[in-house]
Order: sequence, then C-alpha cells, then structure tokens
Amino acid sequence: MDGNLRDDHADIGQAEVGRTDASATDLGLITPVLLAGGAGTRLWPASRARMPKQFVPLIGEDCLFQAAARRFEAAGFAAPIVVTAEAFRFIVTEQLNAVRITPQAVLIEPAARNTAPAAIAAALLLARTTPDALMLLTPTDHLIADAAAFRTAVETGAGAARDGRIVTFGIGPTHAETGYGWLECGAISHPGVRSLTRFTEKPPVEVAEALLANPDCLWNAGVFLLRADVLIAAASLHAPAIVVAAKAALEAATHDLGFVRLDPAAWDGIAAISIDHAIMEKADGLSVVRFDGRWTDLGSWAAVFAEAGRDASGTALQGNATALGCENTLLRSDHDGVELVGIGLKNVIAVATRDAVLVADAGSAQSVRLAVDALKARGAPQATGFAREHRPWGCYETIGAGDRFQVKRIHVHPGAALSLQSHLHRAEHWIVVQGTARVTVGETVSLISENQSIYVPLGAIHRLENPGLVPMILIEVQTGAYLGEDDIIRYEDRYARVP
Repeated sequence: MDGNLRDDHADIGQAEVGRTDASATDLGLITPVLLAGGAGTRLWPASRARMPKQFVPLIGEDCLFQAAARRFEAAGFAAPIVVTAEAFRFIVTEQLNAVRITPQAVLIEPAARNTAPAAIAAALLLARTTPDALMLLTPTDHLIADAAAFRTAVETGAGAARDGRIVTFGIGPTHAETGYGWLECGAISHPGVRSLTRFTEKPPVEVAEALLANPDCLWNAGVFLLRADVLIAAASLHAPAIVVAAKAALEAATHDLGFVRLDPAAWDGIAAISIDHAIMEKADGLSVVRFDGRWTDLGSWAAVFAEAGRDASGTALQGNATALGCENTLLRSDHDGVELVGIGLKNVIAVATRDAVLVADAGSAQSVRLAVDALKARGAPQATGFAREHRPWGCYETIGAGDRFQVKRIHVHPGAALSLQSHLHRAEHWIVVQGTARVTVGETVSLISENQSIYVPLGAIHRLENPGLVPMILIEVQTGAYLGEDDIIRYEDRYARVP
C-alpha cells in the first residue's frame, strides 16, 4: 500500500475517543448523539436495508443524516458522537466528510438493538471524560425545516437538563396522528419547560382525537436532552442489564480507522428495546419543551409527498418525472436513465429506481413494508439492496450480466484504493473511462489512463488505486465460473477488512 496516498474517506473517523479538547469536554456545550440505524423498509424502493432513508436525499440536496449533523453545527454544541451499524460506517463517514463535519467518535453496533442500548453506550463513552456533560439524543431520519428554531428549543431546555431533568421535545400537533407517540404536559418546571405527566404510545384514532383536543398534549419527537450521568443512573435503575452489557461492550471495544467497535460477545445478549420503553416511560424528573416548527419523521411516502413542492393540481415531481393530467400525485425517479411518466393519475404515489418501481394509492403508503416482506419472501435482491453498492473507496454498479460474465461500473474516490486481493474463480478486464488508475498485477505496477485497459488473470494478486485528485471511473468485465462478491481473498486493506 502506498502510504502517500490521501484517503479522505477514512480520515473523518480519526478523532480519538476520550479526546480532551474544549469541544468535547466544556460543560457549556451540548454533545449531539446522532442515532443512525434503520431498516429501510417504509420508503422502499428509494430506501432499503443497505441504505436506509436517513442516507437518501428525499427533500432537498442534503440527506437527512447530513441535515441532522449540520443542525447542531453552531455555537453551544460540541462535535457529534455517531452510533451506527457496521454496514453504514463508511456511508456515515463519507456523508460527514461531504459536509466537513468531524465527529468526536463513531460507535459501531455489532447488531441492531434499538435506541436504548445505543444511547446508553454513547452516555458511557461521554462519561469517561465528562460525566455531567449534556448530551442530545436525536434520530437522524427526521425532517426539521428550521434548524435555528430547533436549536433555540434545545437551548431552552438546557437549564433544566443541567439541573438533572430529562428533557424531551414535543411537537405542536396538526392532526390526530396515530403513528406517533404523544406527550401530556403538566406544570412549569423551568422557564419555557413543563413537566411531563404521561406518555401515550401510538394511540387508536378515537384516543388521538381526544389528545389533539387537549392543548397540553404534543407529539413525541423522540429527542432527549440530559446529562450523561443522569441517563446512566436512570438506566441503571430501570434497565440494569443493558448498562452492564453496554459497559462490557465498550470496555472490550476495538478501534480501527477511528471507529469504536463495540464488543460483539458482550453486545450479543443485550435486549433490543427503545429508550422510551426501557427508561423514559419509567423514569422520574422528565420535562417537555414545545416546538412549533415544521417537523416530520418522514415515515411514509405520504409524509414525503406532504413535504414536496406541488403544482396547482397537487402533483409533485422529483427527478426525471413528467405528469400529464395528474392530480394529487407524487412521481419520483431516482435514476438518471429512467424517465417516469404519469398520465391521468389521481391520488397515486409512483417511485422509480433503476431496478424497481413502486406504484401505490396515496392512502396505502403505510403498507410499503408489506411489499418489502413479500419481496424478501421471494428472495428478490431488490428487497434489501441496490444495483449500486457503496464501499469505503467509492461504489460499483452492475450494468449487465449473463452466463459466465458480469459488467460493472466502478467509481473510486480520489486517493482511495481497493484491497490487495485475488479471486479463485474469475478474471477481470478493466477499461478506464475517466481519470487515471494505478494498477498492481503481481509484481507489476502500471498507470492506466482514459481509454486504456488492462487484464487481470484469474488468481493474480492485484490492487486498484486512484492516485489522482478527481474520481476515477472504469468499466470492469468479469468472466468466470463464479462471479459472487464473496470470491475475494484480501491480503492488505486500508479499511481493516482483512480477517
């Protein structure tokens, strides 16, 4: 491996755990804890298990994850801690790098266990250096249009949180929503802050209507502001087994490329439970700050449709989409090569990607996850993955396949490199179409420019690098008896993927 190659997409995770600079330990600062997991089912086919909705541009240019990180890029807030899954670690770092945000740490969960274990692990990490530091636990898949107004709401609750209260945030409701939790507010505990008297989890319609009529009731945004030691104490009281397991997982954590990998053995037996159910619904000393700005969890295509710009007929177009005589319809194409055209449609949501199309009645948008279940049952790869797969060095996209051959378009970031590897069952032909590739085949290293090609024989040890300052793109033609992605033997890898 050439140590002089610059690797922007690994550098983002290099902040040391437990760093002691002012941005991490100043008691006046609030540390955002960005929870970045997800199943990717409700907004299929644009969002899938290998690329959940927070990493997909749904409204505007930024992904929801990027918007969540940028929301707290202001005075009074420290660099974030991110908790995510193994599969998303390089997506997280790449998206943070794109908006020039360096996290304090990126915690990697060995397996998804909902929000309580993730939050407790982050609190334990933060408490290593600053036990009474303020932390803001926030999902990264919600849309909050006015970031400044939300920061003001957080600052309103900071005094109560410093006094040991657990502060949550309630959204001024606009309708009798049954898909959200609700909060009932009581007496004032601090200026602009009221005590929380009751949680109501996703009520039936008649209960939701009664809650809407009560001016003391708000939607639960699922965001919590509290001191790290307060969360640990509450969790030790109400979910002690999770604290024990999370502490063991953190103490036995390994570190690579700046990631903090929680120990799989300790994490394996941990309960999968939300922080609301495990702690907040049982704890004392909870308070609420009301937020009347625009907020949505974008939990369905209907929610995305509601946030999209519409024309006079109520129709919204995203990407390469055309509507003729349509009413109250969302048409979205997520692929440059796919033109989506709707004619005479009413109350329809249609979403097209390169390899899948969803067409649904606007009133049935909540049933998309059932379609994903049906695709999984059939073994359809589109249920969980995309034709384009992201890797720490860039991405690749399958553009053609047949008996004993496969064609891919490979994009390698500037300064990035694939692992030194070989294959047991396939040979490869590479044709550079943009930039310059440095190619190692056996003992030979070559620079391959645009319109040049090179052959990698079956079994040859090889590596592909981009030594330039612009993305390098090549077309790879694989030939052989077996073309699966698991036919890789790695010898060196800067992304720590060598067993």
